[in-house]
Amino acid sequence: MTASTERVSALEDLMDIFLTGGSGSAGGVIIRRLVADGHTVHALARSASAEKAVAAAGARPVHGDLAEAVRTGAGAPAWLNALYEVDAVVHAAAFMEFWGPDELFVERNLLPTRALYEAAVAAGVKRFVLLSAASVSTGTKHLSIVNETSDTGRANIAYSRVKLRTEQELLALPHGETALVILRPPFLWGHGTAGNLQGFVDSVEAGRFAWIDGGQHTVDFCHFDNLAHAVALAMTRGDHGLVCYVTDGNPRPARSFFTPLLATRGLDVSRSSSYPRAIASAIATVMETAAKARRSATPPPLTQWIVTFMGRDRVYDITRARTHLEYQPTITVDEGLRRMAALTS
Repeated sequence: MTASTERVSALEDLMDIFLTGGSGSAGGVIIRRLVADGHTVHALARSASAEKAVAAAGARPVHGDLAEAVRTGAGAPAWLNALYEVDAVVHAAAFMEFWGPDELFVERNLLPTRALYEAAVAAGVKRFVLLSAASVSTGTKHLSIVNETSDTGRANIAYSRVKLRTEQELLALPHGETALVILRPPFLWGHGTAGNLQGFVDSVEAGRFAWIDGGQHTVDFCHFDNLAHAVALAMTRGDHGLVCYVTDGNPRPARSFFTPLLATRGLDVSRSSSYPRAIASAIATVMETAAKARRSATPPPLTQWIVTFMGRDRVYDITRARTHLEYQPTITVDEGLRRMAALTS
């Protein structure tokens, strides 16, 4: 292949991409990666601040609210017409909380996602990349290494249960010319980390943080840059129905990861106390029972999700992503931590 032929081939791979969740930490990194690759990104934004954020990342704002996607017929939002002008959809938006009933997440996540997917199929979009979550498999309590064929079990939070149900419902729908690729990242981190890390930050600042079993259990995670790389690869790779775990490929004991990560926020957890998993689980059960009895809208300080995440070895096998997407992490854990420390120093 000559150099000129390679340039023509590269130009043919450039796409118009519709993205949701672009104003979030992960979404902004995904926009910047796709734009750097030469794609044009149209990002859904429901507020002026969101429009400003996606524009700053390099996307073209499309005013609208994902919740409107469930409207059909004459009531359908005008922004859905943008799907007829794009080659691919990246659905990164999600209502993420570690507390609440399944019905809330069905309303906020599953129904809009299903409606968006059906609209994309009707519009003839070629690719639909869904960002799911590795936590769909947290019901597999006794497996230390999980892959896409592992029994997922029943996750202990509604967010994860509904994420899995969303995957299953989309995979069962007619897909026409649209290839659906589902990515399952675990704990997301990097500069700008907010939601996931903030709960740990609040716990430390309130004096409630404690390790489980000394922080010795292995945790897995995915840097924003590595997730964005996987999304970029999924623009042209992966057959319909491909489901992949995506991680940094370098799982570590919780203490070895969260100590330097929280240090980038000026917090020292190296001397924090520790509880055995059995005691932590019992305390979490009591706290959750009390919170549910008083119908608390916020989770208690310790939940079974935290016990599961911090008190159990869990590694996600990324062989499928390596094979079908040709995925290789682009940033190491140590480099990611160095960048965060440099930006906050």
